[in-house]
Amino acid sequence: MDGHDGPARRFQADRGRLRALAHRMLGSLDEAEDAVQEAWLRLERDGGDGIDNLSGWLTTVVSRICLDMLRSRATRREEPYGQEVPERAGTGSPASPASPEEEVVLADSVGLALLVVLDRLGPAERVAFVLHDLFGVPFEHIARILDRSRPAAKKLASRARLKVRGTPAVPEAELGRHRQLVEAFLAAARGGDLDGLLHILAPDVVRRADPAALPPGVPVELRGARAVAEGTVALRERSRFAAVALVDGDVGLVVAPRGRLRSALTVTVEGGRITAYDVVAEPARLRRVELGVLDPPGRRISLPSPTR
Repeated sequence: MDGHDGPARRFQADRGRLRALAHRMLGSLDEAEDAVQEAWLRLERDGGDGIDNLSGWLTTVVSRICLDMLRSRATRREEPYGQEVPERAGTGSPASPASPEEEVVLADSVGLALLVVLDRLGPAERVAFVLHDLFGVPFEHIARILDRSRPAAKKLASRARLKVRGTPAVPEAELGRHRQLVEAFLAAARGGDLDGLLHILAPDVVRRADPAALPPGVPVELRGARAVAEGTVALRERSRFAAVALVDGDVGLVVAPRGRLRSALTVTVEGGRITAYDVVAEPARLRRVELGVLDPPGRRISLPSPTR
């Protein structure tokens, strides 16, 4: 490496890409920053001697760190709505913490629904899928990262791809109509548009919710368009963490502040209007909900081959 600050300068040039890679693998910006920081410490310790392709080396190191973190993740961290990202003390690496606003933007840019569905994959499946389908890393390099054969790595990514896309339970044309309604519902909820919600909701619509999804004192069941619309507007702050997804085979919503699934909405559509929606938030019920993304999960991003 050239110059005293060569490693830091070259690491900084790759930091955004590495952070995006780790975020997709881990679903958490805090943990992604930790993984990138650990890669920096290893680079600083090794000094970079003998590394011909630093970007590829960093891709490999961050991927393996993420794989270890996924394997050791015993329980998921519970975080209330609106919790801010804690201030990160200076660590000596050329990195900076993300604000809550930046996190929301990043989660939206990579697909909040995709992050949620990725959490349902096994560690090796998730790493193989993210590296190949989202970052275009060749399978021979993924195989080395996972310590698997090339066919095994390819099979992991294929299996993950099927899980990510899910299995629609309604015809494609009907799925498209339902999606338009649910997207309009989400837009109206985010905007606090009471009239827009009343236009979408059937007169006798019913909203049911697990108590875990509601503030104290809010009824678990609401009936009638006016009551449901007003109840939806009252909780509009949570809609900023929501995304349209395939929920139990039809179009619904996932609510995932900081990329962590907190609830899923199953939506019933009849006659061109929403006739019911259920908010599933009780952990045991939430684990049984089948999730998928509605679109192919993004374009590939060309990255250097992760070789040393």
